[in-house]
Amino acid sequence: MKMNFRSLLSEYGNVLVLLLICLGISLVTIEKQSAISSSAARELALEVSADNPPKSKVLVLVRTGEGAARFAESLEDSLSARGLHVVASIVGTPADARKALLSQKDELDAIVTGEHMAIFTSGQLPTLASENEALARTKTYRTETYLWPNFLKKDNLLNVLKQVSVVAIIAIGMTLVIITAGIDLSVGSLIAFSGVVGALAIQYLGGSDPTTVHLWLGSLAGILICALIGMGTGGLVTAFRIPAFIVTLGVMFIAKGFAFIFSKSEPIPVENEGFSWLGRGSDLFGLPNSVALMLALYGVAYVVMSRTSIGRYVYAVGGNPEAARLSGVPVNLVLVFVYTLCGLLAGLGGIMEASLHVTGDPKSGTLVELQVIAAVVVGGTSLAGGQGKIFGTLVGALIIGAIRNGMNLTGVEAHMQSVVYGVVILIAVMVDQLKGRFK
Repeated sequence: MKMNFRSLLSEYGNVLVLLLICLGISLVTIEKQSAISSSAARELALEVSADNPPKSKVLVLVRTGEGAARFAESLEDSLSARGLHVVASIVGTPADARKALLSQKDELDAIVTGEHMAIFTSGQLPTLASENEALARTKTYRTETYLWPNFLKKDNLLNVLKQVSVVAIIAIGMTLVIITAGIDLSVGSLIAFSGVVGALAIQYLGGSDPTTVHLWLGSLAGILICALIGMGTGGLVTAFRIPAFIVTLGVMFIAKGFAFIFSKSEPIPVENEGFSWLGRGSDLFGLPNSVALMLALYGVAYVVMSRTSIGRYVYAVGGNPEAARLSGVPVNLVLVFVYTLCGLLAGLGGIMEASLHVTGDPKSGTLVELQVIAAVVVGGTSLAGGQGKIFGTLVGALIIGAIRNGMNLTGVEAHMQSVVYGVVILIAVMVDQLKGRFK
């Protein structure tokens, strides 16, 4: 069977783009890394014990960072198991290391450390030894180093997924809206409005000591009121034939204004750390709860759009609303449905943001609509309507997330990041237009 490469590229071209972007970011973020696994700790302890007799005094110094506490604990356990005396285990900055070294009273035999702290100790130990005689014969032992991209670290990849989860979830609703040839500019403001309403509802219901029930009820209040706003948006678009751009632009200003009015322009804290469960928790095999929710919602959305009549109706309305109406499709109800869903998911995104910071902030959600629309368009959904896939939107969101993370890792400043987002949207729209011409 002959493979149709043009069709394959059309279907999965954005996946190739994602892989190329990840490869490029990986190449430019390659740095010398220090081995911080349990096996690396055991090997280092073996080296130290071979050079030092039992009960030798050893200080563990590890630079704060990804996996630092676990590595320091593994080092301490491995050194103690070999009969060495660990006088202290410091996880911190070079300033903390300097303080710990100068405070040593008895002669210190060895310093065991990772690469980053070893650079400090190697340079500073002679100077410190002149100030503290206990360091006169101290030897430094460091872990092995290797080259690896900062982008491909496990914690960084999970961070990318976590950061993109809100945008990706809202992009599900935006995909349906854009497939129907509409647009929703209000989602960023609804994030702020939902977070403020949710925090106020929790505060009203639970006072200064809200329970889990109050957290759920307040969160539902924020989500449902945004769903109602989305329903109102859909109603205005269908009943009065007002362009979606104008309606959602108006809703954007109204929602943002009310968010500041209700909160009196101040963040509203939630006095229960349990509220952070959705934004900060990681209950499923170490996968952040927000990411697990994102994947679950994409699974549901894929089934709805590819296996149900609702999905077929959405595509039909976007392709030719008049033909869809003549075929018996309830066009107005479909439009109200997609705007309601988009509002509901924006409300959920607002609660996720509030959960992350344990605060309802009227300033949150600024320019998120730009990222959401970029994710949908980059994912292959046509702004002309009638075309688009849920899986493509997920890939588009990951592309946006990877680009943002790559720019952060390489030190690109915030204003230039906005320029890059704008360029990405323009390129995606140009590609969409070219695809239409060459079909």
